[in-house]
Order: sequence, then C-alpha cells, then structure tokens
Amino acid sequence: MKDQTLIDRLRARDEGGVEELLTRYTPLMRYVVSPILPDKRDQEECISEVALRLWESMDQYEPDRGSWTAWLTAVTRNAALNRARKNRAQREGEESLPLVPSPEFTPEEQMLREEARRQLRLALEGLSHRDRLLFYRKYYYRQPTQQIAAELGMTTRAVEGKLYRIRKKLRTRLEGEEHG
Repeated sequence: MKDQTLIDRLRARDEGGVEELLTRYTPLMRYVVSPILPDKRDQEECISEVALRLWESMDQYEPDRGSWTAWLTAVTRNAALNRARKNRAQREGEESLPLVPSPEFTPEEQMLREEARRQLRLALEGLSHRDRLLFYRKYYYRQPTQQIAAELGMTTRAVEGKLYRIRKKLRTRLEGEEHG
C-alpha cells in the first residue's frame, strides 16, 4: 500500500488505516522512540499515543511542507519527548506545582525562539547531507553515539570527532550571523 493510500484512509477515519499504520511503521516509530524512552512499556504506550494522535489530526499533515515519513518521525519524536518529560516530572514529584512559574513562553520569548530555530535551520542547510543527517541523528532523534557508529560503520571516536567538527562549524556560522 502506498503512503498516499494510507494517508487517505487515515483522513477518512478508516480504522483499517490505523492497523496498516501500525503494521508498516511500528519499526520506524520504535527506532525513533527507543533512544528517548528506554522502558519498553513507555515505548509501546508512546507508539499507541502517536497512532491515536495521527488518527485525530491527519488534517495537520501538509505534503508540501515535507514527506510523510518526516512528519511521522517528527510527531513520534515529539510524543516520546513529551512522555519522557512527563515521566521525569513524576519522578521528581511536582507536588509544588502551584509555586512553579508558567512554562508558557511570552510572545517575545516565542519570537526569539523562532528566530533562533530559523537561524539554526539555515546553518544546517549549509552542511553536507551526510553531516546534517549525523547531526539530526544525535541531537534531534537523540540516538546514542554507539548506535550511530555501528549503523554507519564508524568508530565511536570517529562519530564523536565528526560531531565536534559539525558543532564547531555551526557555532561559527551562527556567531557570524549574529554579528553580521
């Protein structure tokens, strides 16, 4: 079944579409969530949550903004990060929640964050495709260095060195934009 057929089924709220989604994409979703959520139960719950979220919000997917798999992995990653934050908050016992300031950003903070994201995106576009993928695997998908090294046929030390050079290159570009 092609991705567009699956997307159409999900948009039409066809329950078979959710089953097909889970059959075809659970390995990809597990690959994304496992570095963020080491507990198998959390992984399964997160994948189920992603399926439900996709079922409820397929109208938010815009093919002209990116591929289906890119959108799916972004939704999956964000769900995993949210679950990890929730787990961390529960472990830390946030009974004192009323004393904590609101986590919402002010409009100014939100604007500054968006500008920083835009600048980072532009700096990342200046990297080679391979370097950009390496950066995303480590810092966006939070994959362990050992996993990246094994999958790319590199040593852990080589991956760490490459990531160091990528960070240095990005820092130089971002500082140049800041002062330029």
